Amino acid sequence: MIANNGQKNQLPKEIKAAFDELEILKHLRNAGIKKSFGFTCAYLFQLIFCLIFEQKNWFRLLNGKKSAELPAKDAVYRFLNHSKFAWRRFLLSFSASTIRKVSSLTGNDRPKVLIIDDSSFYRNRSKKVELLARCFDHASQKMRFYKGFRMLTLGWSDGATFMPLDFSLLSSKNALINGISKNIDKRSSGYKRRLEALQSAPEQLPAMIQRALSAGVEASYVLMDTWFTQQPLIQSIVEQGLDVIGMVKATNQRYLVNRKRVDLKGLYRLATPVTGNKGILRSVRTTMSNGVTVKVVFVRNRNKKSEWLAILSTDCTLSEKEIVRIYGMRWDIEVFFKTTKSLLKLQKEFQGRSYDLLISHTTIVFSRYILLSWQNRCSVDDRTLGGMFYELCDEINELDWALALQQLIELLEDALQQTNQRVKKLIKNQLQQWIAGLPSYIKAYLPKLSCET
Repeated sequence: MIANNGQKNQLPKEIKAAFDELEILKHLRNAGIKKSFGFTCAYLFQLIFCLIFEQKNWFRLLNGKKSAELPAKDAVYRFLNHSKFAWRRFLLSFSASTIRKVSSLTGNDRPKVLIIDDSSFYRNRSKKVELLARCFDHASQKMRFYKGFRMLTLGWSDGATFMPLDFSLLSSKNALINGISKNIDKRSSGYKRRLEALQSAPEQLPAMIQRALSAGVEASYVLMDTWFTQQPLIQSIVEQGLDVIGMVKATNQRYLVNRKRVDLKGLYRLATPVTGNKGILRSVRTTMSNGVTVKVVFVRNRNKKSEWLAILSTDCTLSEKEIVRIYGMRWDIEVFFKTTKSLLKLQKEFQGRSYDLLISHTTIVFSRYILLSWQNRCSVDDRTLGGMFYELCDEINELDWALALQQLIELLEDALQQTNQRVKKLIKNQLQQWIAGLPSYIKAYLPKLSCET
């Protein structure tokens, strides 16, 4: 009975409560991730999910004391390599459901944003990984090439909590090392994601945003850095009803000011200086060549004070300070990338060769982050305690210090009635010394209490 029950009770107590609250296994079933025989997908998912908390990889776990109770290596890898599982549907459903819980703790006046960015996904030691490509790491200080993928990610943030919504592991048509496996079923979800891997990031982002909005995710702005702030992508996002705030770099893009088309440097010379804020230099309202009206704010470059940076916003009603503040929320996704790679063992835990394994394991790592992010929000936000927190606050506010002191003495007297004479005499002496040391104005308010003691 203990051995058979172990499969159902494998989660640590701290995680099991969050699993039940967020209904993770329900989202797994609704996405069609299930099996007709053998170890259930729910069991295998929980097993892989908890590897990070065991401080072991799968190889070490199979060689440990619990190896007899665990499934064989093939069962786990068949689960991860399954091409028909809709991992994107699971991640979007799970994340959107958790975001709705977080949104109930966020004020309506607080901006909620979608964040777009990509990060390097290294597989330098690999040779036969499906769709492996030679990519360039533009974010690294060394600015070097590597073997692997670009992890294009869409996330949601309210400034306090970040949740990943969708991702795509991008390969490259021009620098492709290995192609798509010929054995893959072309009707499966895995094959569709393989085709997406050969597309560019701007081609995929509008569909990612549309799926997030269709899932019920609320957001007002889309934040992006200079690699994505391009006019065609901005126009496609604005057409979906969202505003864009992103940093702009000096390229051949033209802006219309007073019937003149100028580049970004020319726009800076025509912008109006802003006073009252040392960091914000100038701002100007202009129109892009595709007809979208934008507001461009020029701020001082902290790394090189002689230079400036430009932040573009399609919401022209925002002030310069508010545009800079909202754009600062984009840093949440950088923290997310650092956490998943350094702490949650992204790209390190499993070294499979199929593209399906990369997708499934990345989804599980993102699920770990969602659960931990929700637990962190619950631990730091007092409103997650519900009405009990507010009732306690009201009770404390209505309770004056004299009545609180009286109730404390009564509790001590009740405790004294249940102790022997020796302990009772000792506690009473200590209590009398404490009351004798109180300030005189407190004794004046509590003469009866002092006499009775």
